[in-house]
Amino acid sequence: MSDSQSQWLVELFERDLNRLIVELEQFKTEQELWKRPEGINNCAGNLFLHLCGNLQHFVGHVIGKTDYIRHREKEFSDKNVPYPEIKNQIKETTAVVIQVLNTLTQDDLDQIYPLEMWGKSFSTGFFLIHLHSHLNYHLGQINYYRRLL
Repeated sequence: MSDSQSQWLVELFERDLNRLIVELEQFKTEQELWKRPEGINNCAGNLFLHLCGNLQHFVGHVIGKTDYIRHREKEFSDKNVPYPEIKNQIKETTAVVIQVLNTLTQDDLDQIYPLEMWGKSFSTGFFLIHLHSHLNYHLGQINYYRRLL
């Protein structure tokens, strides 16, 4: 990755984290966030919480050395978190992710990511691309769930 590619990561994460807020704002009621269409394991509300926890941990805490402590199980078990709190979490996550990504150099992106995942080591740049793909996977789910309701 070149330095310009690190800026592409900033642009992509910022764009798609902002899309999360757009999706959140399109739910007609707060209650819809917590409904699960038949045959669906996770409601949109939990996916919003999961994406924030995931990025706050893997980008903010691991790369940016923030004091964020992840409670992954709560991302899926918490229910009826108020809409303003979810929106605030998305905004905070966006700020942290963008701040951390803006500090990364080409050398940082080429370094091995500090955590081994799936029994393998990856460059930080590769893992950030994975995290962006993960964000978009769940963003698409949220959009689909919202339209199903």
